[in-house]
Amino acid sequence: MEQNQGKELILEMAKKAKSASKALATVSSEVKNQVLLKVADRLLEKKDYIQEVNKKDIEKAKEMGKTSAFIDRLTLSDKVISAMAQGLRDVASLPDPVGEITKMWKRPNGLVVGRMRIPLGVIAMIYESRPNVTIDAAGLCFKSGNAVILRGGKEALNSNLVLGEIFKEVLKEMDLPEDAVQIVPTPDRSLMEYMLELEEYIDLVIPRGGEGLIRFVTEKARMPVIKHYKGVCHVYIDKDADPEKAKAIAINAKCQRPGVCNAMETLLIHEEMAEKILKELLEEYKKLGVEIRGCPKTKKFADWVKPATEEDWEAEYLDLILAVKVVDSFEEAVEHIAKYGSYHTESIVTENYTTAMKFLKQVDASVVMVNASTRFNDGGELGLGAEIGISTTKIHAYGPMGLEELTTTKFVVLGNGQIRT
Repeated sequence: MEQNQGKELILEMAKKAKSASKALATVSSEVKNQVLLKVADRLLEKKDYIQEVNKKDIEKAKEMGKTSAFIDRLTLSDKVISAMAQGLRDVASLPDPVGEITKMWKRPNGLVVGRMRIPLGVIAMIYESRPNVTIDAAGLCFKSGNAVILRGGKEALNSNLVLGEIFKEVLKEMDLPEDAVQIVPTPDRSLMEYMLELEEYIDLVIPRGGEGLIRFVTEKARMPVIKHYKGVCHVYIDKDADPEKAKAIAINAKCQRPGVCNAMETLLIHEEMAEKILKELLEEYKKLGVEIRGCPKTKKFADWVKPATEEDWEAEYLDLILAVKVVDSFEEAVEHIAKYGSYHTESIVTENYTTAMKFLKQVDASVVMVNASTRFNDGGELGLGAEIGISTTKIHAYGPMGLEELTTTKFVVLGNGQIRT
């Protein structure tokens, strides 16, 4: 596709999305839910066709020498397609935030002032090799009254296009604007950069992928960006922790799925608890194939532990590698998190209520947990139905972004003839 043709295409998509967003803002919850349920059914009906198209992307990725983990993320298996359909049903079952009055109060002059939830407008979503994100994002944006332009990675282009077409088919059948969900049909990076200039039509951009992609989008976008650069997540095992809970959480947070942003990257453990469980815990990690990079105190519990460097405390490994530090106090653990954390997910394991409450108040992250694995920082696990991403920027959302986070509020004022003097 020639550069000028490509720019014309992107501009036309943005204009159509803006028009569609105005129509979507007034669609009833009942109709939106019907669309989501129909799309869910259609995904299952067309499963064989979807997988046939998906195979083209998989074969190309294999030819390019992509890793097995990459191929796994790319593959639309029976399980993944069923999960996509269930995700849409879950979103359909959730309350519609659009039109909700969140607050209302009366002024001395009799004016009644309130705040009403409204859609953001047009959202551009830029993501990498997971085509299931196409359906998750389209469903959440549609339910919250937003039009969405989806730009996935080139490796999943065929899969994304067929999923987008299924959503558009249902929109057309329901006499709703098809342009509410659009897939960018070209992987040209320069056209993505051009899209990020269209602030007149696009209200928000959400990048989802590696740190490089997110920094690129943040640098180029003229509209607000919801982002998180990386997930340097910590679990702190306090001196008052339950040893069995601590071991189970520490293993799960690192090993259940190490290649995701809410996996633990650094384990902090109080020296008193380290004497009780660290040797056993390190041996368990060794059996599970985890490489440990530890502080000098950690190395005393196992001579095979590699020495940790400054870079290890800052690292998002996304792999079976774990940094471990023995601390002498709660305060040292909190200071370490403040210095090296990425505002993503932090967890404490303790049976001391006062210590737990201090951790919740003092630690700054999008999700702060007590006695739970960091792997629970996920929209589905937290009851949002699904998520469009996790934000570590505090404006306008912080943490997993579900339906409510895809809206904003406007003031509404109810008067009875009042005039200002």
